[in-house]
Amino acid sequence: MDGLKFVLVSVLLALASSFASASDPSPLQDFCVAINETDGVFVNGKFCKDPAQVTENDFFYAGLNMPRDTSSPVGSKVTPVNVAQIAGLNTLGISFARIDYAPYGGLNPPHTHPRASEILVVVEGTLYVGFVTSNLANGDNRLITKVLNPGDVFVFPIGLIHFQFNVGKTNAVAFASLSSQNPGVITIANAVFGADPPIKPDVLAKGLPGGQEDCGLSSETILDGQQLEDDHHTDNN
Repeated sequence: MDGLKFVLVSVLLALASSFASASDPSPLQDFCVAINETDGVFVNGKFCKDPAQVTENDFFYAGLNMPRDTSSPVGSKVTPVNVAQIAGLNTLGISFARIDYAPYGGLNPPHTHPRASEILVVVEGTLYVGFVTSNLANGDNRLITKVLNPGDVFVFPIGLIHFQFNVGKTNAVAFASLSSQNPGVITIANAVFGADPPIKPDVLAKGLPGGQEDCGLSSETILDGQQLEDDHHTDNN
């Protein structure tokens, strides 16, 4: 009987440990304002400023109301507000971002956040958003999408590939909250084709057989943004 109890306790402790490590560690004090002092030691987060030296500016960021330049090749600009911008976010397990999208074609390209789920709200424009599930039992990956208008909210689960695409004729703006002070980002195309040093061509050739043709991409299969927007409005009438 004692042996059985020991096994049960061990299982419960293992489960509790897995739940505890599913997000950023919980703080053990009111706040831990980040400082850059390390003395050559790396920790999971940042070292804390002396609480007596903390000021209101350690919890403050200005200017998120200002439009950003969307003239990048993908037609979007992400403005992060994480522990690098607000030192007071250290250990709090949250961060924020503003995303600006150029008129039709502005894209926040497929990417993942390895350490955070994301909840996004659209405040201007019309966005086509979605995420791809991890491998299903049959090996497929399901695409889940939605067209969002101002006031609409969408959730991207932690670690899954997701994107936002402006299908409107005007600029679009969204704000996102993420469940980590430092969610990280992996842009899929950059990671696969722009790694340093580069991934060997043989690996890419075998891992991505057929390239564009195998993906079924052509000018005929790329949705016209105005048609997608019109279809959405027709469905809602």
